[in-house]
Amino acid sequence: MRVMGLDLGEKTIGVAVSDLLMLTAQPLLVIKRSEKEQEELAGIIKEYEVDTIVVGYPKNMNGTIGERALATEAFAQELQAAFRLPIKLWDERLSTVAAQKSLIQADVSRAKRKKVIDKMAAVFILQGFLDSKH
Repeated sequence: MRVMGLDLGEKTIGVAVSDLLMLTAQPLLVIKRSEKEQEELAGIIKEYEVDTIVVGYPKNMNGTIGERALATEAFAQELQAAFRLPIKLWDERLSTVAAQKSLIQADVSRAKRKKVIDKMAAVFILQGFLDSKH
């Protein structure tokens, strides 16, 4: 079984999955937000035999819950209803910043960074969750 990590954005969802040992997070893809997003997620859940979903939880820097976090909670409830899997909210503060820095250090061009930043943020979210389990 594997864990799937999601970085929920307004326009896209970054997706990462764990390896079979649940030690490392691998970037998978970016899904455009649409009516078909749950269908696409269902395909990934089936293909990768996902048994837990970790969703980045965008708390404010001071730890309070803002509009984006409330929207994430609602999205997590939709996932729970649709897939009947454990859904974990994972504090994602600075995950996108960390992903950006990582891509810059790897000398990835700005245009390419824009295409992969969401799935890389999903990797940072999922890796944080996996590390907490070991």
